Amino acid sequence: MPLYAYRCGDDGAVEAMWPMGAAPPAIPCPICGGEAARMVTAPMLGLADRTRMAAIDRAEASRTEPTVVSAPPSRTSRAPRPAPLDPRTAALPRP
Repeated sequence: MPLYAYRCGDDGAVEAMWPMGAAPPAIPCPICGGEAARMVTAPMLGLADRTRMAAIDRAEASRTEPTVVSAPPSRTSRAPRPAPLDPRTAALPRP
């Protein structure tokens, strides 16, 4: 179901889901009850690969539903150490 954008003169942007082609030109604002007119926006098409779309979806969800942690991460979850240098190249100059 498409997500339509509306704008209330007092409260700003409002989003509402309607079946395609059934969205009214104006809706009542959920905050003040005034009229929110429909805005013309760019379509949100999911044409990217799954990994990128999943990252976009997580970022979008964090806007309104951020994840909450109860403690800092444990020391065991740190990034692994880099592999040791090849002994054949150990004597080469490093930048």
